[in-house]
Amino acid sequence: MLLQRVLGVGRAYLFAHSERVLGDAEETAYQALLQRRLAGEPIAYILGEREFFGLNLVVTPATLIPRPDTELLVELALERLPVASPPPFPLAGEGLGGEGIFRVLDMGTGSGAIALAIAQQHPDAEVWACDASAAALQVARGNAERHNISSVHFIESDWFSALDGRRFDIIVSNPPYIAAADHHLAQGDVRFEPLSALASGTDGLDDIRRIAAQARAHLEKNGWLLLEHGYDQAARVRELLQRNGFADVFSARDLSGIERCSGGRVADAGI
Repeated sequence: MLLQRVLGVGRAYLFAHSERVLGDAEETAYQALLQRRLAGEPIAYILGEREFFGLNLVVTPATLIPRPDTELLVELALERLPVASPPPFPLAGEGLGGEGIFRVLDMGTGSGAIALAIAQQHPDAEVWACDASAAALQVARGNAERHNISSVHFIESDWFSALDGRRFDIIVSNPPYIAAADHHLAQGDVRFEPLSALASGTDGLDDIRRIAAQARAHLEKNGWLLLEHGYDQAARVRELLQRNGFADVFSARDLSGIERCSGGRVADAGI
């Protein structure tokens, strides 16, 4: 990937020209990138981009690096947006009084990955994306412009604080969920990612507690709250959702078989 960037070529070129010797300038440029990687800097930050749900997104140290596991959250949201035939669960938007507009909120949007993926796949949806970081929102807006996606509204907000009385049919979030003392925070790529987007209290659930407690007031009837969480947090997140009045609480497994996302539905008008 580093060689591709230096040479401005695709992967197939490297295999087809394995005998090629780098020029001095190319070698210097490659070594500079290689040293950054050897120091542990994530490839995504070195290259400044990462693919997510078919979108090539700009990423910076102001944002988390989008990961394949999070695509499950997008899929769960898309399943709950209107389709041609009725799904086997109550459809989001039934509490809109016939407006026919389906509103989705991505909380803690970072690079905009989740919001933009949903907006691209479901252009009829009205998508909102919030983040407490102005720097992250700048990256997200740039990614929207990069892919000519104009249906996403960006707002600087510490979770629900700046959303006033707005209500949504689906709220999705990949919030911080790592325990503050978790040794993984000092390993691998996460060493370079913003700590505020990773850690959340002694058990990692502080932000999920806050979201679960406040989300019903911002959801329409039959609206869904969908959350990504840690590999060992599914049972506790389901309990939090049930305690806060959500129905049809469930967890979904990622491609590795890990319960990666959990969600629940508002059976009545949120209060």
